[in-house]
Amino acid sequence: MSPTPRFYLVACLIIALFICGYIFPAFFAAGKGALALLVAAVAADAWLLWKKKDGIDAARRCAGRFSNGDDNRVVIELENRYPYPLHAEVIDEIPVVFQRRDVLFHTDLPSGAHREIVYRLRPVKRGEYGFGRIRIFVSTAIGLLMRRYTCGQPVDVKVYPSYLMLDRYEFMAIHNNLDEMGLKRIRRIGHHTEFEQIKEYVRGDDYRTVNWKATARHSQLMVNTYRDERSQQIYNIIDKGRIMQSASRGMTLLDCSINAALVLSYVAIKKEDKAGLITFADRFETFIPASKQFGQMKMLMESLYRQQTSFGESDYSSLYVHLNKYVGKRSLLIVYTNFDSIIGMERQLGYMQQLVHRHVVLAIFFENDALKHFAARRPRTHEDYFQQVIAEKFIYEKQYVTTILRRHGIYSLLTSPEKLSVDVINKYLEIKAKHLI
Repeated sequence: MSPTPRFYLVACLIIALFICGYIFPAFFAAGKGALALLVAAVAADAWLLWKKKDGIDAARRCAGRFSNGDDNRVVIELENRYPYPLHAEVIDEIPVVFQRRDVLFHTDLPSGAHREIVYRLRPVKRGEYGFGRIRIFVSTAIGLLMRRYTCGQPVDVKVYPSYLMLDRYEFMAIHNNLDEMGLKRIRRIGHHTEFEQIKEYVRGDDYRTVNWKATARHSQLMVNTYRDERSQQIYNIIDKGRIMQSASRGMTLLDCSINAALVLSYVAIKKEDKAGLITFADRFETFIPASKQFGQMKMLMESLYRQQTSFGESDYSSLYVHLNKYVGKRSLLIVYTNFDSIIGMERQLGYMQQLVHRHVVLAIFFENDALKHFAARRPRTHEDYFQQVIAEKFIYEKQYVTTILRRHGIYSLLTSPEKLSVDVINKYLEIKAKHLI
């Protein structure tokens, strides 16, 4: 039991009446009467609140796993078992990692009513998060006292790479609305490389695909149809070195890369290509062979869930040795890394050039949005001019790195963490359309 602000307000008014009673005796009598009414009201309020043992029930409903970087829905279900309406203040004990102080909800509960309180949480780090209990403070129409109920059970949820993004892509693909996600329609060069079937000519078919032998046999125009070459190997290679610990909107570059790798693997498998995973830091770590079999996505997600950043220097020589050992077939290698400078890139360039001899290599690194915004500001002092020149130098070096990589036959993509997934898929579709794999 605890008094409400209304109780303290009434108590202060009664005290004021007693103080005035020293000057005007009539106020003293009014104060005694008001005190008696307050005591009676408190007793009535306490009886109304405590007459029922289990007057309020509440439960938390949420997914057993959360999607990293996405808004995850949490629902609190309330039930009022009292025969009269109540006002409730609901506090959910969310995981401390969110550092939120606004998970306090006010709601009115009519007699026998069921209410749902919906809010969303956006994790920015993979791992296991613990929810506590649900604390509910209820008061009657009198509003002098509050009773606390403790409901729900502590529960742990695991935060996985962004599987909600997979659902969005699948939904958009079903409705042919992938353009709305930012995916571009890639103009294909020449025909697809795999023959699919012979069908009757319909208006709009390319006349160059007419099969004249089949046309002669059927006495009507027949055309060959082609499809994308399938069963190509796509490997997402994630650098877990210290350079991937930088953050954007609270998420590290490693987490952004993991989300993009998961989505790209999903799209590749839908395209009937084989998706695999490699992670490395100061040594070669994870290797999942490329496959499109049932259960591959679950294996990739479970493996990506456990990845953590290493604070050492990334060893590209170890990556090169193990790739030669485990990946024999020509594949598309998508390397998620972050070259901060030209010098940092040149240290690894030799190993990446060796990979180009056997594979198609796409290097992905990240723009610094904060640096771009700083460089775009209007300088006001001499110090601002100096700082802006340095910022523009770093931006130029990032762009120059892409030029150097392309000059050595390495495809590159410089993108912001927020656009990473869409840009990577567009680049994959572009490479596939040009039959570079």
